[in-house]
Amino acid sequence: MTHTRAASLIAVLTALLAVLLTPAPASAASLQEVTGFGSNPGALRMFRYVPDGLPAGRPVVVALHGCTQNAAGYGTGSGWTQLADRWGFSVVLPQQQSANNSSLCFNWFQSGDITRGQGEAASVAQMVDRQVADVAGGRVYVTGLSAGGGLAAVMMAAYPEKFTAGGIVAGLPYGCAQAAGSPYVCMYVGATQTAAQWGDRVRAARPGYTGPWPTLVAFQGTADYTVKPVNMTDLVKQWTEVRGADQTADVSDTVAGYPHRTYLDAGGSAVVETYSVTGMGHGQPVDPGSGSEQCGSAGAYILDVNLCAAYRMGAAWGLAG
Repeated sequence: MTHTRAASLIAVLTALLAVLLTPAPASAASLQEVTGFGSNPGALRMFRYVPDGLPAGRPVVVALHGCTQNAAGYGTGSGWTQLADRWGFSVVLPQQQSANNSSLCFNWFQSGDITRGQGEAASVAQMVDRQVADVAGGRVYVTGLSAGGGLAAVMMAAYPEKFTAGGIVAGLPYGCAQAAGSPYVCMYVGATQTAAQWGDRVRAARPGYTGPWPTLVAFQGTADYTVKPVNMTDLVKQWTEVRGADQTADVSDTVAGYPHRTYLDAGGSAVVETYSVTGMGHGQPVDPGSGSEQCGSAGAYILDVNLCAAYRMGAAWGLAG
C-alpha cells in the first residue's frame, strides 16, 4: 500500500470514528398517552404533545379529530404538533374509542356527552385540568374537525371558563342535533333557530356563567356535502349573539384568495372570524410546506388548499407571540 493510500484510509477511518463517537442529537418530542387523568365518564383516551424544554405558562391547545381519524394522525396532519414546536405550546389530543362510536366520531349529538359534568365533555375537561397541572399551562384553546368541531363547540358552551377561544372546522353549533331533531338534519339541512335561540342554548349549558365566553374562528368548505355550509352560518349566529355582537361582518376581505369575515363586539374586539374555503369539500384545510404561514400534511379529510387552518387560528389567538 502506498503512503498516499494509507493516509487516505486513515483519514476515512478517523472521520468514521468521529461520526460514531459523536453523541446523537436529543430526540424530538413525541406523542404520549396519559392514563388516570380523572374518572373519564366518556371513556376517551388522552394523548398529548409537549415540546422538549417547554417553559411553564405556555398555552395549551386541545385538538379533536374527525370521524375515522385518530389523535396521532390528526395532530400531525392538521399541523398542530408542527406549530407546537415552532411557537412553543403543548397539545392535548383526545381520542375516541370504537366502543363509544363505531366510526370513531365524538358524540357531539348525544345529550349525555354534551352536558357539563357528563360523558365525553367531562372527560375532555378532565384532560384539560390534568394537562394544565402537569405543564403549568397558561391559556387554553379548543379546536376540532367535523365531529371534533362539534365537540369543540360543546366544550366552549359547557366549560367556557376553561377556554379563551375555539376553532371549529366543518363543525356544528352547540345543541344543533337537539334543535334540528336529529344529527343528520343538523348536518344536511340545519336547524331553524334565531340568533337569540342559538345563544340561549349556549347559556343553558353553563347556567349562571357571566363570562367572558370564548371567541370563535370557523372554517367551512363551500362544497362540503357532509356538513353543509349552513352550519357555519349558524355558528356565527350563535357565538356573535353570545358575545354581544350583531350578525353583520365588520370586516370583509380575502386570505389566500378565500373570503374571510370578522365580527367585532361593541368595544371593537374580534369575537368571531370565518373562512369560507371556496370549492373545498369536507375536511381540514392545510398548506404543506416550510413557509412561515404553512403547516400540515394532506391526507384523508385533511385537504391541501394553500391555507393552513391551524396557522390562522394560532395567529388569531396570539400563539406566535
